[in-house]
Amino acid sequence: MKNQVIVLAERPTGIPNENTFQFNTIEMPEILDGEVLLKTLYVSVDPGMRGFMKKGTDDDIGTKYEIGKPITSRTVAEVLESKSELVKKGAIVHGRFSWQIYQTISADQVELVDPDLGPISTAVSVLGVPGLSAYFGMLKIGGIKKGDTVVVSGAAGGVGSIAVQIAKIKGCHVVGIAGSEEKIKYLTTDLGIDSAINYKETKDLSKEIAKHCPTGVDVFFDNVGGATFDAVLPSISKHARLVICGEIAGYNQSDPPTGIRPNHLLIQQSARMEGFVVFDFQNEFESAKKEMSQWLKDGKMKYRENLIDGFENIPAAFIGLFKGENIGNKWLKLLIRIN
Repeated sequence: MKNQVIVLAERPTGIPNENTFQFNTIEMPEILDGEVLLKTLYVSVDPGMRGFMKKGTDDDIGTKYEIGKPITSRTVAEVLESKSELVKKGAIVHGRFSWQIYQTISADQVELVDPDLGPISTAVSVLGVPGLSAYFGMLKIGGIKKGDTVVVSGAAGGVGSIAVQIAKIKGCHVVGIAGSEEKIKYLTTDLGIDSAINYKETKDLSKEIAKHCPTGVDVFFDNVGGATFDAVLPSISKHARLVICGEIAGYNQSDPPTGIRPNHLLIQQSARMEGFVVFDFQNEFESAKKEMSQWLKDGKMKYRENLIDGFENIPAAFIGLFKGENIGNKWLKLLIRIN
């Protein structure tokens, strides 16, 4: 059987390109005691992976990529062979695995996918890290409650599209910020949020946010950072909660520009700003997945995955996240299906 791996060829400056990655044909791995042999089924690509490409030491967010070593991301795989009592042959598992068609890994480093919760691909989308980030960011960090005005940036993305729905489920007034009229229509028509702002067609985003949130912003769930964060800040209400989930606007910048300093407004409004990593809540993952699975089954929550076929298309799919190529249905959770 043909086996391939994608490694980091060079550290990118700015937006990654085709020179960032290298395809290598390799031998089929030999399975050892305590390991499982995996066949990759779905590979998730996310903007936050860009941070792993920067030179530096490992941190709480994840392990940095090394030159010449495999890229890794959240993946769903089938167990073709097992030499462990922990995981049986034929099981479907997920974890942070290499961009590799076939690979072996210690059985204690994989998690079983529960097909009763949803289709197996959801283990790396709505019921995986993106969905869990939205869940804990809204409920634990944001502490949303009925009647809150909630603003979400990157609202049509894999995390944002779940975050806005959780806020609606909890009875909030929800305003989304996105970058195309297709996304605006999806947010307001399909997901049923109260209103949405196309930041690309808005001359004064700060003024537009104030218009959509006349009583102020109680919770701001930020996936973008940069100028979008600056525009929301003046509208925060008394005791507002600013949830910092991502910063896609700054992932490709070597020297991020200095923006508005929030200190005075945070003091003036007795507001709280807090960043988080979803794995802070790892002990609560299973209960969260069960609750979100029930929302899906009850029709309270929707999700869509953009599936691109072919192992060879993984790098292009990742690069497209930063080039504005994710149009139509492609702005949602992006997965590559390996046949």
